[in-house]
Amino acid sequence: MNAMILAAGRGERMRPLTDHCPKPLLSVGGLPLIDWQLARLEAAGVDRVVINTAWLGGMIRDHVAGRARSAMEVQIVDEGDQALETAGGIVNALPLLGPQPFIVVNGDVWCDFDLARLPREPEGLGHLLLVDNPAHHPQGDFHFDGYSVRADGSAPRYTFAGIACYRPELFTGLCPAVAPLGPLLTRACERRQLTGHHHSGQWCDVGTPERLRALDAWLTSN
Repeated sequence: MNAMILAAGRGERMRPLTDHCPKPLLSVGGLPLIDWQLARLEAAGVDRVVINTAWLGGMIRDHVAGRARSAMEVQIVDEGDQALETAGGIVNALPLLGPQPFIVVNGDVWCDFDLARLPREPEGLGHLLLVDNPAHHPQGDFHFDGYSVRADGSAPRYTFAGIACYRPELFTGLCPAVAPLGPLLTRACERRQLTGHHHSGQWCDVGTPERLRALDAWLTSN
């Protein structure tokens, strides 16, 4: 199975830390965020990981090249000066991800979820991991309608963890241009093309220096 780590963002909310270091290379618990993700993907049996880069992408390329060799292949896709955002980055990388379902992990999240539990063959066009709403996102993103994930209605809502398994067909007809993933997922929800499940373990959107420090302190003490 193949996977992708979305790592091209500028990390504006993380400044000034990201002025000279790409967000995926910021450390928590003694390791860069991207190393946690690579280790979990390898443990899940992933064969190839595609990492998209833009801001300070050369630092990510050099870091990955300097890691100990493993059976998991890692390829870098450089988007240049203009990051393509989440949907655009995935579409741009589809030739490397192949025709089968693939895992996608946001480069700025930390989670103790076992990625091997994601379905290798989603029932619809994708399967999302949802978590309890954090304090900075109390309204949530989606809710469950049986096994399906919906974006409308007043049922209890959960936050998208930035971790999912998608079929390439979800992106059919899209060009590798600047485009966010959220609207695409919402439209797929309206057509009942997405499933998902709830993860009650540890998860953090490492989006600000304060959350980075809190996660680092938690990992260091556990």
